[in-house]
Amino acid sequence: MNTKNISNIKEITSALLDEIGEDTNREGLLETPSRVAKAWEYFSQGYRLTPKEVVGDAIFNEKCNDIIAVKDIDFFSLCEHHLLPFYGVVHVGYLPGDKIMGISKIPRIVDVFARRLQVQERMTKQVADAIEDILQPKGVAVMAEASHLCMQMRGVEKKASFMVTSAMRGAFKENHKTRDEFLTIISQDKR
Repeated sequence: MNTKNISNIKEITSALLDEIGEDTNREGLLETPSRVAKAWEYFSQGYRLTPKEVVGDAIFNEKCNDIIAVKDIDFFSLCEHHLLPFYGVVHVGYLPGDKIMGISKIPRIVDVFARRLQVQERMTKQVADAIEDILQPKGVAVMAEASHLCMQMRGVEKKASFMVTSAMRGAFKENHKTRDEFLTIISQDKR
């Protein structure tokens, strides 16, 4: 994000605070526009990254016939409808073809898409599509579980609710045994 964007976000934040009846000159709010601009720079960094950039050269030729899974990848995102957070975990599995990916790259791919204005359904699909595009595996499975503050703080105010979305590709979509194995893996306790 460039300096002009940061400056514009500061101005917009000051105007918003004025509009809701706040005094932007009071001590607690003096630096708020600057802090909000820095926060939005972080929240939106996914627009300035691509999955291929974050994976880089961490792709390795390796024959593997078993599911590789990373579970409980925590994430935070912003609902594009209300600009309120939703947060939770993503579980990712893939059945390799001839290539595997460095394990830390999967959470980085999740972050690329989470750090944009989002809906959970699209984010889940984007993660699966990116891994499929980069690795060309035999299959990809992505499941996201999230709490949405837009539903908990306003509207229906259902505080204990959460949403689950999934995207299955290749062997995970076509073979229920492969899909069931993934679901068993992600449902197991950590140790």
